[in-house]
Amino acid sequence: MAKAKSKAKAKPKIAFYWAASCGGCEISVVELGLRLIQASELVDIVFWPCIMDFKYSDVEALKDGEITATFFNGAIRNSESEHIANLLRAKSQVLVAFGSCSHTGGIPGLANFYDKASIFERVYDTAPSVDEDSRGTYPKVRTKVSEGEIEIPKFYDKVKTLAQTVDVDYFMPGCPPVVEQIWTVLNVLLAGQLPAKGAVVGADAKTNCDVCTREKGGSSQRVSEWKRPHEVELDPDVCFLTQGVICCGPVTRAGCGLPCISGNMPCRGCYGPPDGVVDQGAKLMSAIGALIDTDDPEKLQEILNTIVDPAGLGYRFGLANSIMNQLK
Repeated sequence: MAKAKSKAKAKPKIAFYWAASCGGCEISVVELGLRLIQASELVDIVFWPCIMDFKYSDVEALKDGEITATFFNGAIRNSESEHIANLLRAKSQVLVAFGSCSHTGGIPGLANFYDKASIFERVYDTAPSVDEDSRGTYPKVRTKVSEGEIEIPKFYDKVKTLAQTVDVDYFMPGCPPVVEQIWTVLNVLLAGQLPAKGAVVGADAKTNCDVCTREKGGSSQRVSEWKRPHEVELDPDVCFLTQGVICCGPVTRAGCGLPCISGNMPCRGCYGPPDGVVDQGAKLMSAIGALIDTDDPEKLQEILNTIVDPAGLGYRFGLANSIMNQLK
């Protein structure tokens, strides 16, 4: 009698989720192109509501740990995001904070300069774009209508990172992570070659300044005025800082391939701080201060006043993960 054929080995199960973010991380995954088809032959995508018609009940039906890896992009802005973060944590062997918003709070984290009350007042009351008939009408978690009761997620006072909400295994920075980075990490994951828990994956230990080939100003470099990129005819071969334009390269982890800098625009810090830097914004201010060409307090203040929105510049992607956020 012929032996029964053994069952084919089950493919790893992969999930993607989009919380408080712009959706750029999802686009970056789709930009894998034909490699996404290749990936689908290696894994089963069991949850990707942005692309396919999955339901939360599909995840709830899975056993704990049944998902091999979840790539979670987006910060935690409301109760729905928090609930799904906890659900996917329970169902996943590996949880990856995918992109700047889940990693360090990203652009949504800038809302932490304000509280829920002031945000609601602006959006639903005082903003010029608010329709006069609805001005002053604020959302409620529960609203009764003729068909029953509508429930929407609770809006939190602060934006949180994924790691401030659940236990995270790996961090994959970028706004968004670049395509080659995603493909590399996916293959490392499937090969079982991931580093120790808590590591940043798909990026470098160096800073963008370390890998940038632009001509640096050296120890004699001094700046007497800071300008925005559109105010200067930028030399594509010279360091932005030397030209008096703030670049976050000295305080940002490398690994993106420098697309902004190659396009003659300064780094804006989306890959987060390198190892050893606790607060990216504070480190940037320190780097800027070291370049200012004066010891006179009044002149120093004049030069600092040429920096437009220094807090937003330094914490563009990392306010929710910063010391400043903890102090607020």
